[in-house]
Amino acid sequence: MGVNISGILIKHKTSIKENSGITVSVDAFNVIYQFLSSIRGENGEPLKDSFGNITSHLSGVFYRSATLLENNIKPVYSFDGKPYHLKSETLKERKAIKDKNIAELNIAISENDTEKIKNLSSRINYITDDIVSESKKLLDLMGLPWVQAPSEGEAQASYMSKNGTVNSVISQDYDCLLFGAKRILRNFTMYGRRRLSGTGKFINITPEIIDLKENLETIGISQEQLIDIGILVGTDFNPGIRGIGAKTGLSLIKKYGNIGNVLKEKGNSIENLDEIKELFLNPPVEKIEQLNFRPPDRKGIISYLCGEHGFSENRINSILDQIEKSYTGANQSNLDKYF
Repeated sequence: MGVNISGILIKHKTSIKENSGITVSVDAFNVIYQFLSSIRGENGEPLKDSFGNITSHLSGVFYRSATLLENNIKPVYSFDGKPYHLKSETLKERKAIKDKNIAELNIAISENDTEKIKNLSSRINYITDDIVSESKKLLDLMGLPWVQAPSEGEAQASYMSKNGTVNSVISQDYDCLLFGAKRILRNFTMYGRRRLSGTGKFINITPEIIDLKENLETIGISQEQLIDIGILVGTDFNPGIRGIGAKTGLSLIKKYGNIGNVLKEKGNSIENLDEIKELFLNPPVEKIEQLNFRPPDRKGIISYLCGEHGFSENRINSILDQIEKSYTGANQSNLDKYF
């Protein structure tokens, strides 16, 4: 979900190759939800191994990370911690939507509506403790660092961009801009031709880049004013003001200067306003200054993905070969120097 300020933002089409040489923080839960939703079998169910264990997340983390590494982009994954207490209403709303989808799915199953079953199944995803621990184990085997955020994973990922530890954040959510991320890379882990949920239509998804400084300067507002706009529109921590979208919010902030003046003029109020603003300005994060990247553990990856979960050993070895070639061009010692 997140904040909907897309309508006032400047975005540029980009590509993975155009971003070669950078380090990125990845909003782990954000992309894992994408993997669970889109990496599925013909029956609409998530991919599973022979023991019935879900493997969509492992497939997504491995192949998408490999694509980044092959293009000389180093990812560090940021995992959600305990949800911030003001997020409780958003979580309730998400649960209500999921319960509704489950009820509709049961009806579709009873009616043997195959197409509806596929569409509804893709909307019902759970990031369990096992999925998190399995993803972290695979990242360890790939030599990729991950960070356990004390609270919001996107805040942690944004902090690492804000302080210069990484160049950009990979996430679909614009909240990262409110948290101060210098650049957001969207559609970077799931791109290409994608089917619209609930329809027979397909759309082309293109990676795009959003630069915070460019947007603030072009729009003519400060970082705090951008946060004010987001709060007026509604975030994961507050419902916003009815009837105020991104463009209206921008107009009001430019006219009255800040959210306090807007609320006073309109006769509205927002509960916990100061706390929400402080959360975006100074969220709880781990103070990560240096990242440790290591060469992939080929034997460990083969044992885990192929031995335990039935992935194709030939394909996994082929991908690992490509990762090594992209960094060495010659030999293992060059790969060691890179990491």
